[in-house]
Amino acid sequence: MEERKALLEEVQRGEESVAALSRKYGVSRKTIYKFKQRLAHEGTAGLADRSRAPHHQPQAVSEQKRQQILSVRHAHATWGARKIRHYLQNQNAEEHWPAPSTIGELLQREGLVKPRRRRRTTPPNPSPLIHAQTPNKVWCTDFKGWFLLGNGERCNPLTVQDACARYLLRLRDLPKTDTAPVRAVFDALFRTHGLPDFIRSDNGPPFASPAPGGLSRLSMYWIRLGIRHERIDPGCPQQNGRLERFHGILLADVACAPAYDRYRQQKRFDEYEEEYNFVRPHEALGGATPGSLWVPSANPYPARLPEIVYPDEYLLRRISNKGALKFTGERTFLSEVLAHETVGLRPVEEGVFEVYWAHVLLGWFDGRSHWFEPVKRPLRRRNPGLGAVHRP
Repeated sequence: MEERKALLEEVQRGEESVAALSRKYGVSRKTIYKFKQRLAHEGTAGLADRSRAPHHQPQAVSEQKRQQILSVRHAHATWGARKIRHYLQNQNAEEHWPAPSTIGELLQREGLVKPRRRRRTTPPNPSPLIHAQTPNKVWCTDFKGWFLLGNGERCNPLTVQDACARYLLRLRDLPKTDTAPVRAVFDALFRTHGLPDFIRSDNGPPFASPAPGGLSRLSMYWIRLGIRHERIDPGCPQQNGRLERFHGILLADVACAPAYDRYRQQKRFDEYEEEYNFVRPHEALGGATPGSLWVPSANPYPARLPEIVYPDEYLLRRISNKGALKFTGERTFLSEVLAHETVGLRPVEEGVFEVYWAHVLLGWFDGRSHWFEPVKRPLRRRNPGLGAVHRP
């Protein structure tokens, strides 16, 4: 407003031409004449900003259609905009109904749409999935999905299967699906059968988390042992299809008629594990049994948990108990999952580092602004500077 007043005062004084004033104020001559005319007809109030909304909206929803849309929504509270439009078109195909986006905006204005709670997503797996050509190359693991036992308790079957030989390494009912009981199962497996090269899982807990790099306490335990953890893409269970297929067989053979309690159910699981591995022919194996093809891993479980070794050019920083990285006296939060762990900072340019835990790239750290940017999408290149796990 003040600048427009000053411009028009100069126009009225006539000391400079309109063309010169348009260059001076950075506006067109048409704009100057427009505000000059408004000032003459409306006074100073004419210099205020006006709404740019159109005076006429030919695509606006009529009151009749609005009531019809809301009536369908009230009758079917779970229907979305697309379903409502399809329904109305089926009822009256000759009528022109608003687009789903317009119907969605109407439902939102009327307070009939509840905003979805944003979920913290796990970062995607940065590398393609490995093809299992030999036993113990890839172990696949997942929870089958809980079901109720006869006494009303929940049964949470954890399955671990060799991807090549289809050998069922473990079928164990766990009281909880958190880290401690799952790690105990894998600890016993590693001591008995040795270590695989890769473990494949989905992106749910306790296998992964929304932390940088998708790390969880369980996956960090695997990585310390020298095992690569690969995760399928979200919403793509077919990438772990062999285990998904087994879960379907397990449901038909065992889980459809659950035992009364956890002890009896685990006994059934043990019997089924023996039958599946050594009695039941497998069509994908040419009629052979998984037990006839699988052999224990040649990579033994170490006597102590190996330490992580980084290349010499990395700067090493120990993460605090609250998950913060300390650099030049300032603290930057990374993740509580990394508490008490040592990360490696690989210089990429002056003041900027790639942050690694073992071989996992967590993100980028700017030491000047103390800003950490986690990895949020798959990497398309292979970085030469990778931390390694040293096996004694």
